[in-house]
Amino acid sequence: MVVKVNKRFSNLSNTYNIYNPTTLTTFTTIITNRKMTPLENEINAVKKELVSMWILVQSQLNKAKEAMVQFDKDLAREVLIKEKRVNSFELKIDRDVENVFALYCPVAVDLRFLLAALKINTNLERVGDIAAGIALYVVESSVNFDVKNLESTSLLRMYEEAVNIFIDTRTAFEKEDTVLARSIFKRDDVLDAVNDNAPIAIAEVIKKDIKSIPEALYMLSIIRKLERVGDQAKNMAEEIIFYVEAKIMKHHESGNRLLEGEE
Repeated sequence: MVVKVNKRFSNLSNTYNIYNPTTLTTFTTIITNRKMTPLENEINAVKKELVSMWILVQSQLNKAKEAMVQFDKDLAREVLIKEKRVNSFELKIDRDVENVFALYCPVAVDLRFLLAALKINTNLERVGDIAAGIALYVVESSVNFDVKNLESTSLLRMYEEAVNIFIDTRTAFEKEDTVLARSIFKRDDVLDAVNDNAPIAIAEVIKKDIKSIPEALYMLSIIRKLERVGDQAKNMAEEIIFYVEAKIMKHHESGNRLLEGEE
């Protein structure tokens, strides 16, 4: 029998042979009845706040997409108004993490989690800014976004993949799933490919109809913003791996490329 044991309970697992059926019940009872420490309560509270902020930002992305496709200026304005909630979330989480540092002086996995939480908090706020930026384009634009152009430039496919990556990064955070977190790095290549091809795709849109220049420029800007959603998701995935496995992944990909002789 294999039992996955949280790092915080490693001392107990050393004391009790959890592979022995006789002591497994005793060990399980201890874990079940064990009261959480004040530090663990604070860390769980921070984690819940981050998940709530994650869900809010995800909603902002979805509403910005709907506003773009439906050319719904009222919905776009709603996204802009709710951006203030995202900013408030960021400030509150920053304060809460700082209080935990001041009161408990965390170490090891707790320290890594809180350091990661601060960075993830910033990443989420930036994605919120991106959603608000897309909504602002909808408000400012005087022409509808042609769905055919959104499809021909792969903008819709890119938007859907960006949201999916964002959702899976949250799942990896909640479940402390570093395998899922690592998958984000490869999936971001899809967004990069659309972004790299954007100038050619946008040029084709303009060639078909010279009057579509304003719309085309907005679409190009949205593609650029969605590429940054992927970058922020990668940054958050790196932080998840850091606090769970104590491995620093920052610049890991670029380092590998240099070793392979790429510029």
